[in-house]
This record gives sequence, C-alpha cells and structure tokens, in this order.
Amino acid sequence: MSGRELWADGRLRVAWTSRDWPTIIRRYRALAGISQAAFGELVGMDQGRVSRLESGRARVTSEDVVARFSEGLAVPIELGGPMQQRSSEEWGPPAELRERIAHAHYRGRMDLRTADWISRVLAEHRRAEDEIGGRELWPIVRSQVDTVTALVPHASGDVADRLMLLAAEHAHWLSWVAWQEGRRGPALAWIDLAHGWAVDAGQDDMASWAQRVRAHYSLRLGDPMRALRTAQGARHGGAQALSPAAEAAAVHQAAMAAAACSERDLARRLADESLELALRVPDEGDRPGWLYWLDPLRARLQAADTAYVCRDWAAAAAQFSDALPELTRFPRDHAHYRARFEDARARV
Repeated sequence: MSGRELWADGRLRVAWTSRDWPTIIRRYRALAGISQAAFGELVGMDQGRVSRLESGRARVTSEDVVARFSEGLAVPIELGGPMQQRSSEEWGPPAELRERIAHAHYRGRMDLRTADWISRVLAEHRRAEDEIGGRELWPIVRSQVDTVTALVPHASGDVADRLMLLAAEHAHWLSWVAWQEGRRGPALAWIDLAHGWAVDAGQDDMASWAQRVRAHYSLRLGDPMRALRTAQGARHGGAQALSPAAEAAAVHQAAMAAAACSERDLARRLADESLELALRVPDEGDRPGWLYWLDPLRARLQAADTAYVCRDWAAAAAQFSDALPELTRFPRDHAHYRARFEDARARV
C-alpha cells in the first residue's frame, strides 16, 4: 500500500488533524506494515525517538519536525494545516460554492485518478463517522468540498457530472453531520446543495437520497405530512428509474412518515415494499456508495422500526430480537434499535 493510499484511512486523517502523534505513528506503521526504525527513516529520526513519541513519553513541539512528518509521510495537501476551530457561520456552505459549479460544462481536462481518490477517501469517512462521529472529520470533508468544486470547471461531460456527484455526496455528508450537531440551518442548506448538484448532474439516485434525507429532517421537526410528501417525491421525482436500493430508502422513509400520520395500513404496505426492494441488492457493490450500509440485516431492522412506529409491539419485538445480535458495527444505530426493542418488548 502506497503512502497516498494510507491516507484514505479515516482514523489516520483524524489523528493528523488533531496532532495526536502516538496515534499517527502507531496507525501509520500498522497500515504500512513497517517497524519503528523504518518509520524513523521516513521522517529523519532514530528508532529511540520514534518509540518515545509513539508511547507518549516525548512530544512534537517543533514546526520543523511537523514539516518532516508531513513530507516523509506524504500527507495529502488538504491535511497540510492544523485543524482550526470553526465558528457557527463556518458550518454552512459559502456562497461561492454555488458559483463555482454554476457553469461547469466547458472544455477542460481533469485526472480521473483524482476523482477516484476523493471518492475512496469519502467512503472511508462515511465508515469512520459511524463509529467515531463526524465532528472531528468535519474540517477534512469540508476542505474536500473545496477541492472537488474547484475541479469541476476544468472538466466536461461525463467527468464533470461525476465530480458534481462527488460534490453532492460530500454536501450530503456535511448536512448529516451538521444535523447531528444540532446545526439545523446549515444542515438544510447543505442538503439543498446536494440535491441541486445531483439534479444538475443527472444523478437521480443521489437526488432521491437528498430528498429522502430532507423528509427525515421534516419528520424529526414534527411535520409528518410534509415528510410523507417529500419522501413520495423522492421515489417518483426523477427522470429515470431509481436503483432498487435508492428506491428502498425512499419507500422506507415514506413508511415512517405514513405511520406518524396515523396511516398505519399504508405504512405497513410501504415497509413490506421497502424490504423487498432492499433484498434485491444484498451485495454492497450493487448499491450506491452512500447506501453501503443497506444490507439485508439493516433492511430487516428498518422493517422492525416501521412495525415499532406502527405500534405493532409483538412484531417489532420479534423482528428486533432476530436481527439485533447480528448488528456488530454501527454502535449508535445499535443503541437506537436496542432501546426500541426493549420498549416494544415491555409493551407486549
């Protein structure tokens, strides 16, 4: 694995922005499969000093040493500076992002390897966010939006569309993290950008997903009717047929909104349909990247969730009981489903 590829690892990137030197050294060595002595050769240190830094017995205080680490470990340019505290205004998207993409399709050149790299890094961040949260990753992904949108005007045709999809995926991630942090205004602004960029790129799956997220926000804000309409639009609003996974996500959100509107029969029908759609694509490679998590297990848990909001306590408890032991990752989701399982079981 090359030095560049190592920096796709979410934990290593977070450690670098936090200047967590023990974790940087330990994680880099583990990913690269190298000894402390070999690591020292990369950064111009003897093995003893590397050992002291890795154990926390010594600290990096010199900017010269930081620069040696940055150069020797091939730290990506977007991670070149120390992580800065972000004010509340910086959570939202700046206006120039819209302008940067507004007139994207003209002749130019762009290296597809760069797009592949950015896509892979974002995929790693998605997975890391499931386990460590998004706050620490926020400045990294936010900087990547600038990288992606700066590339779009120099691309054309399919390449420009691909970059706009990448921009939409980043905006969706930023929206979700902002929402988790209680930044509702920025969350809505980012998801609107994601939807607009996806539509402009002709990426109906991503446009549908952005609408599905908007429906989720409306439901959380106590407006189930708007959530139902938005989720139904997410399913039927595109010019092309959605992939089964994207359609499953939209239909599940519509089911949850229908239940909140007391339309329980509709919610149950939609839940069955969502499960059937999700089961058509059990392999991750056949689903859009942002739906990597929608495997058969998660589809079953979503069905149980709909049963819960429909107050079908016995069915919900049985379905949660059957699926929860298999959910070994996603600690926050496990806690959410576990709480609902225990509540449903108590009501049976």
